[in-house]
Amino acid sequence: MHRFAISPKRPLLFHVTLSENPPLRIPIPPTTSPHARWHPRCASFFLSCRDGGGAAAGGLRRSAPPGFATAGYGGCCLSDGKVRGIAARDVDVATLGNLCVDIVLNVPALPPPSKEERKAYMEELSASPPDKRYWEAGGNCNTAIAAARLGLNCTAIGHVGDEIYGKFLIDVLHDEGIRMVGMNEDADVNNSSASYETLLCWVLVDPLQRHGFCSRADFKKEPAFSWLNELSAEVKLAITQSKILFCNGYGFDELSPDLITSALDYSVEVGTSIFFDPGPRGKNLSKGTPEERKALRKILQMSDVLLLTSDEAESLTGINDPILAGQELLEQGVRMKWVVIKMGARGSIIITGSSISCAPAFKVNVVDTVGCGDSFVAAIAYGFIHNIPLVNTLALANAVGAATAMGCGAGRNVAKLDQAIELMKASNLNEDDKFWKLVLGEKLDSCEISILSEMVINGKSAQGNRVPLRKVVSELLSELEPARLKSSVTF
Repeated sequence: MHRFAISPKRPLLFHVTLSENPPLRIPIPPTTSPHARWHPRCASFFLSCRDGGGAAAGGLRRSAPPGFATAGYGGCCLSDGKVRGIAARDVDVATLGNLCVDIVLNVPALPPPSKEERKAYMEELSASPPDKRYWEAGGNCNTAIAAARLGLNCTAIGHVGDEIYGKFLIDVLHDEGIRMVGMNEDADVNNSSASYETLLCWVLVDPLQRHGFCSRADFKKEPAFSWLNELSAEVKLAITQSKILFCNGYGFDELSPDLITSALDYSVEVGTSIFFDPGPRGKNLSKGTPEERKALRKILQMSDVLLLTSDEAESLTGINDPILAGQELLEQGVRMKWVVIKMGARGSIIITGSSISCAPAFKVNVVDTVGCGDSFVAAIAYGFIHNIPLVNTLALANAVGAATAMGCGAGRNVAKLDQAIELMKASNLNEDDKFWKLVLGEKLDSCEISILSEMVINGKSAQGNRVPLRKVVSELLSELEPARLKSSVTF
């Protein structure tokens, strides 16, 4: 289920291992751009009717000056006249679904493999709420919190129940300055039923630091909130007001494929950029129900920014070269502007139609990698919105992800801005020229290549344009100063 966990007692060593499956080639059919629409604004913090309240291959591709970001929220598919008619975009990032509470417990043994026994095990755990010190916000809360700590204005769109767990999540988001929009309009469901309750992920840790995960979504064929059938007016308004809508593969555990694609369709209509991170669930979706496979194809087609690991890129394309795989995904996407490849301790890459930008990771003492990818996404969104150079964007994202890895867990434990800044100022990159030479291969003549480095003066080399870390950090510190001053008060 949700791979987000913290341990209240001791650090956890967390690893994600993708299963070996044959590669999937996903054909992307062309679509036409729908019309825009908009809604009057609404100012309430928690909105819920329950409470009353690029181009296809061969076409043209929007581009920025080489090495710079292109913020697509105002021009991906709408005419200027339509953009002017849309309500002000005062939200930077809205997350779609995947709101859960992680409950981390140390147990003598992990749940048994039998589905029936695991379900009984979870029900026994659920019989009485554990102490609140074992609770943490999980799922897309991680990305929203990390983005808010970078100074971005964030909204979390999703469902939480009226019980203690739902109130806990809302309180956490409120304390971080994140607005919550509930997906509850016209839902024909008993509010007291289990299907209406906040989704919990039981993160179980045995004495050998192995992890087991239990959630009620694991034992249902349909998504946890399958009773949600359409987007409410409040959700549409939240999407309209947002520059970016972020969703990940785990959203399919909660929301139906049709509802997710409806949100994406509406984002296209109103010119909101779409970020998608399939995560480990991407492989399952590619082999899932016809509805899930169709939704995955569509989301890959509609995304402006795709974020994935090199293994995930290979699983979607059958190409084991991360840059070639990213270029293939870029060509398949009708609107795709960036493909971002996460390579763990090696670093990360942004691939556009005309450039490749690379940044080695920062050297840190890793305590827990949970939440690193979610934090990384938040920093990529920051660079996309603020049109900062791509290498700078990667440097910031690597620093935020690494700073999270130095702590224990996600949720409120993701990196704070000052931690990421200190890491960048320390200038300790995990540079490996042999690795980058192998990755870049013969691509130097095909497009502009930029590589972050702490060892050279800015200029061309045998591996492309070397961008000095000192220069990048200086530019980022200036860019982040308003958020840093704000965070010094908030946190």
